[in-house]
Amino acid sequence: MSKISLLIVLFCSVLFFGTDTAKQVESSTQKLQKLIQPPYLKAGDTVAIVAPSGILKNRQAEVQRAVKLLESWGLHALVGKHVFSQDNHFAGTDLERCEDFQKAMDNPTVSAIWAARGGYGTVRILDKLDYTQLKKNPKWLIGYSDITALHNDFHNEGFETIHAMMCTSLTADETGLDQTIATFKKALFGEPLAYTLKGSNYNKVGVVSAPIVGGNLTMLHTMLGSKSSIDTSGKILFIEEIGEYKYHVDRMLQSLKRAGYFNNCAGVLVGDMTKMRKNTTAWGSSIEQLILDALSDYDFPIAFNMPAGHEDDNRAMILGQDVELVVGKDQSTVQFSK
Repeated sequence: MSKISLLIVLFCSVLFFGTDTAKQVESSTQKLQKLIQPPYLKAGDTVAIVAPSGILKNRQAEVQRAVKLLESWGLHALVGKHVFSQDNHFAGTDLERCEDFQKAMDNPTVSAIWAARGGYGTVRILDKLDYTQLKKNPKWLIGYSDITALHNDFHNEGFETIHAMMCTSLTADETGLDQTIATFKKALFGEPLAYTLKGSNYNKVGVVSAPIVGGNLTMLHTMLGSKSSIDTSGKILFIEEIGEYKYHVDRMLQSLKRAGYFNNCAGVLVGDMTKMRKNTTAWGSSIEQLILDALSDYDFPIAFNMPAGHEDDNRAMILGQDVELVVGKDQSTVQFSK
């Protein structure tokens, strides 16, 4: 349905039936809207490597390994002009990082945009980006952690994206990266993704089929109240985190909850909670119980042990794509629709 047609329907709904019915029409229309799936890659395609966030100091070797990895798959790599630029904490100034990312979005020969690393800084360029050319020539966004900010914006602009490893994952010691690399390749080339997760007594059992969204919890919380916040209604929310105190995690979940983030959520998939920091005052329960307590008002399924986030085993996921989530105490399964 076009925007003009939608406005006409909403106007007529308000005129004849009142605002409640109009909201129902708008909600139903939004549910019918399907995200754009960029073309999966094939041999000969080009992947742009950019650094929209933290500085890549002494990380040339990892980026070179990323280039070689892409080439081993028959792809071409295009490294952004400012990837190794330095501006204090960041990989170049905001304008330089934005320039590289914008050029990658606008370049019709680029099929995917791969973040070299996360860290912090992506939020500073969000409002400078123009998605006009991307909508004419869709391409994949790849990354995790701080790149969650871009995943959110791409989602709100109507695109599926790939939550997966970044260039800096490719250290000299690749122990434990087998599935990280293999599932990244599968996602990139359009092969089916399906995962069987370790069981957990903390799991809240249930079955749901819905689109999956989300990423790093801190970034989801940071986006709250802005145009980059995502609507989780009817969707499965994936969360992961690194280096936080438990009370920080609880505070973020409580903030999201008070903002209505979980009111119509279809389910929650919990990834790695890595390097949790110890506070001088002990929290008193596990991170799993903390999450269950924060979400105790809701009856949707909750699955723990998704191997995705800031560990070596970081399985790829296609955000915005429909998945079937089956949650049990002994195991859970995550099946992407492709």
